[in-house]
Amino acid sequence: MEGAHHGFRAMGTDVSVYGPQGAPEMFAHACSTVESCFRREEQRFSRFRGDSELSTVNAAAGRWVHVSPPFAALLRLALEQSERTDGLFDPCVLDAVIASGYDRDFDEILAGARGALHPPVPCGRWREVEVRSDAIRLPSGVGLDLGGIAKGWTVDLAAEAVVSAGLRWALISAGGDLRFAGDPPMIDVTIEDPAIPSDPAGSLRLASGAVATSSTMRRAWGPDLHHVIDPLTGAPARTSIVQATVWAPTCAEAEVLAKWALLTGREALDTVPCTLITDEGDLLVNFCTGAAA
Repeated sequence: MEGAHHGFRAMGTDVSVYGPQGAPEMFAHACSTVESCFRREEQRFSRFRGDSELSTVNAAAGRWVHVSPPFAALLRLALEQSERTDGLFDPCVLDAVIASGYDRDFDEILAGARGALHPPVPCGRWREVEVRSDAIRLPSGVGLDLGGIAKGWTVDLAAEAVVSAGLRWALISAGGDLRFAGDPPMIDVTIEDPAIPSDPAGSLRLASGAVATSSTMRRAWGPDLHHVIDPLTGAPARTSIVQATVWAPTCAEAEVLAKWALLTGREALDTVPCTLITDEGDLLVNFCTGAAA
């Protein structure tokens, strides 16, 4: 797309900032703010860092533990979304994710480093999580994995930050999550073909809100082994939908609804603005698309 661009890597994915040309110093300041935002939230929510706030919380399962206000706010949002989706979005799937083989940073998994697979782990204990303004208590034997919603939350924070930095508009992109900020021009957003990421499966013409994509093919390390856990089984989801892309006002909400749509299937088209790609390569659409599969 046209305009100024800055890229960096954080949260195990490529992050890009797009904005208007003609204000290089303001754009550079905004990009520095975005990078700081991602570094801060990655330190807070990474399950791969032993010194992260999330790791501290998980290690204290069964006991009350002090948390920062942002941590409590995101966990409260996650639990609200669990209620909204009747548990199809579940932040308490850490043990199930590890049992499926996603036990370290994905770059290490791709390099061949992975522990043994284990039987599926039951999910659904999110209702037992207790949250106060400055402390939480997880049930004993339960761990949080806030990866997707934390990434969306961070994209939302970054979008707010670039507008505060004075940019007229910006687009923040992070591993399938997009968030528009300010007053951007209409932009064509490509939907990647999950089977051939370099090829487009379709496109969306947007200028507001956020988009997130959930896929069983993007972070996969073997047949039926991927990062999207079905809380009903505790195992990687087995569904006729291999990719769901959802529009929502915020990226955190879009992240939740993308997973919900992927697990719900074709019926999601009756509820949320989305595009679905089936295991046979069909593109199912209910809003503002361009090219077809």
